[in-house]
Amino acid sequence: MEDRLQMDNGMVPHKIVSVHLQESALNKFAQVAPSVKEQSVSSTQMDEVARAAALGPAVKSVLGGAESAGLGEEKKSKLEKENEHEDQSKCLSDKETSPGEHHHLHLSSCHECLQLENSTIESVRFTSAENIPELSDACSNKLEEKDDCLARGMKRINLAGKPPNVLIYLGSETTKMKFEQVKSILQECIDADSYTIYQLREEQVLKAPWIDNSLLLIIATEEPISEENYKQFMKFLSKGGKILGFSSSFTCDGIQIKRKNKLKRTVHELVVSKMDSTEIQLNLLLSGCVFEEVVKEDTSKVKTLCQLNNDDKDAVIVHLTYGDSGGEAILSQAHLELDINSMDVQTEEDFNLLKISNTKRYEVLKEILISLGLNCELSKIPMLTPIHLLSFDEEIHLAFLKWLEGNVDTEGLRASSKVSLKFVSSCESKMEVTPSLMPVITEMGSFSSEHFSLKTYQQNLQTKKLGKILLFTEVTTTTMNLLDGLMFELPEEMGLIAIAVRQTQGKGRGGNVWLSPLGCALSTLHITIPLHSNLGQRIPFVQHLVSLAVVESVRSIPGYEDIELRVKWPNDIYYSDLMKLGGVLVNSTLVETTFHILIGFGFNVNNSNPTICINDLITKFNKEEGTELKPLTPDCLIARTVTVLERLIDIFQEKGPNGVLPRYYKYWVHSGKQVRLHSEEGPIAWIVGIDDYGFLQVHEEGKGVESVHPDGNSFDMLRNLIVPKHQ
Repeated sequence: MEDRLQMDNGMVPHKIVSVHLQESALNKFAQVAPSVKEQSVSSTQMDEVARAAALGPAVKSVLGGAESAGLGEEKKSKLEKENEHEDQSKCLSDKETSPGEHHHLHLSSCHECLQLENSTIESVRFTSAENIPELSDACSNKLEEKDDCLARGMKRINLAGKPPNVLIYLGSETTKMKFEQVKSILQECIDADSYTIYQLREEQVLKAPWIDNSLLLIIATEEPISEENYKQFMKFLSKGGKILGFSSSFTCDGIQIKRKNKLKRTVHELVVSKMDSTEIQLNLLLSGCVFEEVVKEDTSKVKTLCQLNNDDKDAVIVHLTYGDSGGEAILSQAHLELDINSMDVQTEEDFNLLKISNTKRYEVLKEILISLGLNCELSKIPMLTPIHLLSFDEEIHLAFLKWLEGNVDTEGLRASSKVSLKFVSSCESKMEVTPSLMPVITEMGSFSSEHFSLKTYQQNLQTKKLGKILLFTEVTTTTMNLLDGLMFELPEEMGLIAIAVRQTQGKGRGGNVWLSPLGCALSTLHITIPLHSNLGQRIPFVQHLVSLAVVESVRSIPGYEDIELRVKWPNDIYYSDLMKLGGVLVNSTLVETTFHILIGFGFNVNNSNPTICINDLITKFNKEEGTELKPLTPDCLIARTVTVLERLIDIFQEKGPNGVLPRYYKYWVHSGKQVRLHSEEGPIAWIVGIDDYGFLQVHEEGKGVESVHPDGNSFDMLRNLIVPKHQ
């Protein structure tokens, strides 16, 4: 390439790919003075960090709408194919090429190509710099003036609004597991659409041009940091960078690390000072080190954010400022970054303390990230997706389609006040999905999902009719609405169930919102109960049966009998009596002499946050008992729950409450629990059981046994309040 392409990091240029430029992009390049010293980068043969740091996310958008980590695979493939079929053509001047056609950056010393190359290089430099939108007109005249203006910005953003880079440095550790652990924690805290997360490898610290193109550096290794690397990290701080230390040996002026081995790998209570001057108490695992301030004339640059709740009040999280460009570091010797399942927790008490503090841990971590300039607002609501009509029983599937023919209009529409369903044979590219109108694809051949296996569901569903016809979707508002327009007229032998991977408007009792992160089992089941039957006369029992079915879906599997999954009256699924991991919502409508009931149930299977999940309990059990129980999946447990529920209903219809209560009491959390009635100062009573109608029975001293009911959220396990039924 005639020695024109110079690389500061020692990499060898491999290929230059032609790029389709819009007229607006060319105009922007034309406005930039081509006086900058020649620099460039290779678009291939670079690892993720070097590629993202060199190109910068913003310029990728300008150069053809590429993805944040490089050109999108589809576009890159297309460009490379075009490149393969094109010979090295002559350089076309503006007179020969209309805007929007390909401009070839080729090897001869063409003045117009050099001008385009240089202007592109300069655009790369500035689209990945700080505070572009706030530049004044005076800042656009000279290169030096631009640098001065850009350096004053504290929050690094870029022209196209593409995500800045967050780098994770793990020292010489090469295993991907630690990186994925830290990355997954970050992704649950920051807006995934605003940032890209990469690993900064040991060999890249001194070579890759990451310093000018990264917002945050996370140092998550206890290894000593070499003098050369330390200088690079301090250079990053001096240029306004932000550093977050997770149990690392990195320190700055004003503090030093003091080792306290008795604290290592032990759980301690910490007190965190929040930005609003309030305090949070939580339990975390410590690294075995604390921070001490170095006596200096000016110690105002060091601020303690968190200290141990002990006599010494040891500092474990500190905030430091550095330089005049907005450099900041927050360093923690508490393990904010590690999920409980990745920690070597020895005792059940430690496990429980850490899990109970899990929500507070995220609250503290988010506050730290916000103070370092990151956006921790919730990600955008995912787009709604079409529904797939699924059934593994061909006879039932055909019968349902035949029923549909006479129960939809000429365009396949089944109207409903909540969600109208439009049945179509196959997926259309321009198919619109709205909260009030959703397409249902009846052709099963095109169905596939990485989050749901129809085969797994089929293998675990052993029912006579419940759950045989599925309405499955990746993302919906709430599964409670999907069956509304079908359930009243559908033949009773066709058991409907709606299953979703994500919900955007999940519902809980009393109008509460049910969070639905990836990893939850989310579904709504339709059942019919005759009014003049044992269960029809005791409809409140339905929610108890469903809660029991969820618990037994796990604890009835051989080997999983001792997983500490329990029911909490009236409709919750708990880990022991400590944390909620699921709930049930029942809506019933009486039509003549039949109850049509929609049962919504959701429980955490593979999502450790925001509280705890079933696979957490399995991991914990394996550690304690030395077993190798496999993790479970939502599709398996939804099918098992429906199977168990159908059997429980049959038993109840035959034998009444006494047929199921022994199984319910086996798993409930309330035996012998003491509670207060009416208010926190109310009289003390003891829970004794459930009456024939599903209401809780309590014994108040001197007054005997009476039944109580849940009044909204009045029955709270943490406050132990219940309200008598007659109130």
